[in-house]
Amino acid sequence: MMDAGGHWRNWVGNQSCIVRHRGAPESEAALSEMVREATSNGLSVRCAGSGHSFTPVALTSGLHLTLSKLQGITDIDTARKRVSVHAGTTINTLGKALKANGLSMINQGDIDSQALAGALTTGTHGTGLTLGNMASQIVGMRLVQPDGRVLVIDDNKPDMLDAARVSIGMLGVISEITLQVMDSYNLHEKLWRCTFDECMEQHDELAATHRHFGFFWCPVPESRHCYCLPDTSSVSTTTSLSDVCEMKTIDITDRPPMESPFEKIAYSSEIYPIEYVPNFHELEYAVPVKYGKQACMEVRKLMLEKHPTCIYPIEYRFTAGDTGWISPFFEQDSITLSVSGEPGTDYWDYLKDVDDILRQFGSRPHWGKLHFLGAEDVAALYPRARDFKALRNKLDPEGRFLNDHLRQLFG
Repeated sequence: MMDAGGHWRNWVGNQSCIVRHRGAPESEAALSEMVREATSNGLSVRCAGSGHSFTPVALTSGLHLTLSKLQGITDIDTARKRVSVHAGTTINTLGKALKANGLSMINQGDIDSQALAGALTTGTHGTGLTLGNMASQIVGMRLVQPDGRVLVIDDNKPDMLDAARVSIGMLGVISEITLQVMDSYNLHEKLWRCTFDECMEQHDELAATHRHFGFFWCPVPESRHCYCLPDTSSVSTTTSLSDVCEMKTIDITDRPPMESPFEKIAYSSEIYPIEYVPNFHELEYAVPVKYGKQACMEVRKLMLEKHPTCIYPIEYRFTAGDTGWISPFFEQDSITLSVSGEPGTDYWDYLKDVDDILRQFGSRPHWGKLHFLGAEDVAALYPRARDFKALRNKLDPEGRFLNDHLRQLFG
């Protein structure tokens, strides 16, 4: 049932592997059989999702799975507003299906081409001071175990669910996810530009008074083009094009759809995503919210004074704390701060300098984005890390769902 392997690489090309076998199951039964066959032959198993992680989480030399043929909604519980969906379904596809059924996701990130299971279980998030990451919407999962049997987890097993929400594929291959959703809603987006000082002055108020608030800090005029951000000069409070913030607020509205250059009202999942060209390698850490402004100021100073050639914007967002054992936001309201290195350049010293700043605040990484954590850091930063490792070892004692990167952190 498994196909011959070959070369795989992620969406931006900074991670790759040579795999012995590939698998693209079209059913949970086929997935279970592939996993059982691979592990019984002593092979490791990893699932690539849409390949959007910058870290080596998807790499393996054994069986490399894609769930791209496992897509679509399997059940809608209209009374409880819960939706079960195949794990390979993209966020974009799910959004369209929810819209057709009068529902919306509670929140989502700014990329919607990712496979749902990969995005959620690496800690992907949107922005909003009172809104958790996307995995906090999970109320049930089906995970294929090393022997091919299916482990069913729901909110009747809260500890198991909290362990599995953000688990980077280490507790099994997810075949189905059940999400808590809500009634369909429209969002009202507003964009503008201001100075960095203005942004810091308005920071607390904007976060508290809008459902969603985030910004990109751009050190030089060229920064905006790195992420294809629109030119907001006509709605700017400054004439400067350097050291400026591209601001965004989004709120639920009852107003009908409309669109102008810097203001838009549309269905929820049509507002959240923005278009990125895959021309960057990203590091992102969750910083306790009380240190957010200080962390941003220090990284900005680093970029202006020590690394002026590093011009990719800082992206700055908010996420509420959650209960996921190894979630970046475990019991910690956070801001997320991301920076990027330019492909083809030696950006490692720059990212290491950013890491040196952010780790002093007890920051935790997005598991799908570049970071410098080791096993000691995991133990120090995640109070339930020991529990997670014990559960992982119980479910997969031979470590078939690990790879070198994950074994170093969680083995």
